[in-house]
Amino acid sequence: MTDILALIPARGGSKGIPRKNVRLFAGYPLIAWSIAAAKKSSMVTRVIVSTDDQEIAAVAREWGAEVPFLRPAELAQDKTTDLPVFEHALKWLEEVEGYHPEIVVQLRPTSPIRPKSMVDDAIRILYSHADADCVRGVVAAGQNPFKMWRFAGEDQPLHPLLTVEGIKEPYNAPRQILPPVYWQTGHIDAIRTSTISQKKSLTGDVIYPLTIDPQYTVDIDTLSDWVKYEAVIYSGLEVVSPAPPKRQLSEVIKLIVCDFDGVVTDNSVITDQDGRESVLASRSDSMHIQTLKERGVDLMILSSEPNAVVQARAKKMGVEALHGVGMQAKGSALREILQKKNIQAENVVYVGNDLNDLPCFEIAGWNVAVADAYPEVLRAADYVLSKPGGHGAIRELCELILKNVTRT
Repeated sequence: MTDILALIPARGGSKGIPRKNVRLFAGYPLIAWSIAAAKKSSMVTRVIVSTDDQEIAAVAREWGAEVPFLRPAELAQDKTTDLPVFEHALKWLEEVEGYHPEIVVQLRPTSPIRPKSMVDDAIRILYSHADADCVRGVVAAGQNPFKMWRFAGEDQPLHPLLTVEGIKEPYNAPRQILPPVYWQTGHIDAIRTSTISQKKSLTGDVIYPLTIDPQYTVDIDTLSDWVKYEAVIYSGLEVVSPAPPKRQLSEVIKLIVCDFDGVVTDNSVITDQDGRESVLASRSDSMHIQTLKERGVDLMILSSEPNAVVQARAKKMGVEALHGVGMQAKGSALREILQKKNIQAENVVYVGNDLNDLPCFEIAGWNVAVADAYPEVLRAADYVLSKPGGHGAIRELCELILKNVTRT
């Protein structure tokens, strides 16, 4: 059997986003997404993380990768290129283990959003072209270089970056007649080991493309990138993920059960000098409740909060509420509700945001987290809303149910 190594480079000294490789991205350490892409490949035979950092190494092992060595500090600097990192890994594996893979697949952690077949697709392209030194992921360029200019200064004339044979002024031409141009992404490189050892290159001379759908184009460099691309994950785009398989929304829904603090409210509380509490909630959350009832779907609140504000808000929304339930007893309370209402668990949607909601997640047929839920809840959820608690999350869910449930 051919040895195919997935090698994931992950140094510890990131400046743009400190500790980014172990920071939670959509509920999982960033590096776990690349490890999952390698482990779920049907062709990769070994997954190794190359790092200089003990914490990254520990997290990588937790998510199923090997870390048989630590990368030397001199190969983990801001300006370190990929080639010496791969040369070091292959040399160590050959000298210490006698291991020499035929193909090395590079999976950069900063491009975590990948189609499920991406790794195997790249390897198959490499196999199908005997002349290929490597396969590189590319995407149609958002900006056309034929319309770019060389800049020599404010007081100097511009000069076109590129020319096109047969087109006198490509920078004035419609883009439809210009040559198609593709941008390399950080998602994947599938490389023959001989390309690295003999040609001293991660690409060699003959590079074949793996064309990637633009919706998967991700390169996380800043915190704003982080938030932007987490939203892509939560949008429901089909990707290879470290998460367990998500359940699908049943066509038959009878009951939606919502936590209160952090779901109906924004998880904040205002307390006056006499100890009276008030909360912040969205009026829009009540918009579709009556329509759901008319279709046979009830909505109720299940809360650990003992304050009467829960009942007051539930009455205003026109829904039933059970509150003051012990934080450890919400699961038992949900079972009793289902028994009393004679509703099967698979016909129930539960919406939560915090750790005390997880027992209910084990019971309900479909589990939903608000956008600002705790990481453990985001991980466990079958679906993550785009709205945070208290800011229209319930309305978003109601609209989703009305759109997708065909029978009630």
